[in-house]
Amino acid sequence: MAIECENLETPYSASLRRPILNGISCKIKSGEFVALLGLNGAGKSTLLRAMVGLVPLQQGILRINGVAMTRNRASRREVGMLFQGGGLIRQLPAIENVLCGRLGMLPAWQTLWGFPKRDRRLAIDLLAQFGLKDQADQKTGQLSGGQQQRVAIARALIQNPQILLADEPITGLDIMAAKQVMDILSDLHSQKGMTIVVVLHDLSLASAYAERAIVLDAGRIVYDGACHNLQSQFTRSN
Repeated sequence: MAIECENLETPYSASLRRPILNGISCKIKSGEFVALLGLNGAGKSTLLRAMVGLVPLQQGILRINGVAMTRNRASRREVGMLFQGGGLIRQLPAIENVLCGRLGMLPAWQTLWGFPKRDRRLAIDLLAQFGLKDQADQKTGQLSGGQQQRVAIARALIQNPQILLADEPITGLDIMAAKQVMDILSDLHSQKGMTIVVVLHDLSLASAYAERAIVLDAGRIVYDGACHNLQSQFTRSN
């Protein structure tokens, strides 16, 4: 299994009057494309961040490729993360943002003198792969939303992860840019066999790209199954 969650529970949230995650258990196989769905506050983003070790757990066990996840660097290397809004440093050039994805792979002292040439070549190759080679030295804040999200994907991929988690990667993008981002995720899944878990709000979009949907409500899983079955259930209930 790529990801195994057993009874995950976060500390009590006073504002919600409950834990954000409340007994989450699920397994995601290697090579699956899974959409996380649910209303705002359901716990989707928190679950995704828990999967990469960025959320403290009150209880439960999280395993990545059969190994218990801890909050150290080594445990995160097999998991790439696309944060909501990109999570980029707008003042830095695109190539420097991509290279930030290598920080967990290198000794801290080594980056004091800059990144090795091989890493810079790899960053350029990734930007070129997504049509951004000419923007490598441009400040990221000057790029379009779609271009920024492609920079964020390149940053996640430079650590060569087996699993990619994407938190609402198309929020704020126009239709064309959103399709481009989702097509990149689909290609990573189909061509490289990468495990993809993506938070989405659009059921039809999830059905177009994902094989499986996990729906959260109030910190619990209320549906886990094929997207097309969820689509038919939604249609019947409306």
